[in-house]
Amino acid sequence: MLSKMERLKMNYKYKKITVLTGHYGCGKTNLAVNLALDMEQYGKVSVVDMDIVNPYFRAADFKGKFPESNIEIICPPYANTNLDIPVLNFDIERIAKESDFVVIDVGGDDAGAYALGRYRSVFEKYAGETEIIYVFSMYRGPKITAEETAEIMYEIENACKIKCTALVNNSNLGAETVYRTVGESEEFSCKVSELTGLPQIFRCVPADIKENGNNDFPVRRLVRLPWE
Repeated sequence: MLSKMERLKMNYKYKKITVLTGHYGCGKTNLAVNLALDMEQYGKVSVVDMDIVNPYFRAADFKGKFPESNIEIICPPYANTNLDIPVLNFDIERIAKESDFVVIDVGGDDAGAYALGRYRSVFEKYAGETEIIYVFSMYRGPKITAEETAEIMYEIENACKIKCTALVNNSNLGAETVYRTVGESEEFSCKVSELTGLPQIFRCVPADIKENGNNDFPVRRLVRLPWE
């Protein structure tokens, strides 16, 4: 059983449906599980694993690890088996009706975003209660620019025919992350916001760092690298 994370009130209020998109390696899955742990204090949470691209970092890995919680991990029927094939048949509308909050972890880049497009009508139905978040990290690759980061978001939007509504700055160096690491990404984050015209609703900060601001969301490293 994963322990509850330390609560921190943010200025941001959760919507009923939260969709996490972004480039490979931006930390979507780790953020999805952290968000679920925080949302649980407000009601039932369903985490939908819609990642049909990356077999190493998946919300499906956490299925069964919340036995006494109000969190349910919903994944494709063959996830994490030798028959792990891209079969997606989620009834998102039913899941939304039966849950207080739904977190959807989408596969990286435009390739993973195609699967999201089939649920566009559900998001339109819950338009005022849905947040499509583009998660990014300044440290995801060597010398990545804000312009390239914005371009990846446009490619994702074109693939799924759904517009992102907000940004989350998840710039980190894994276990080496300190508060200064996050602070040094602020200029980059502001540039991405300026280029896309989207607000940054919060930024992620390691939960063991005591320094934080009103717009910081504390995250634990729950998703580990294969060799850790």
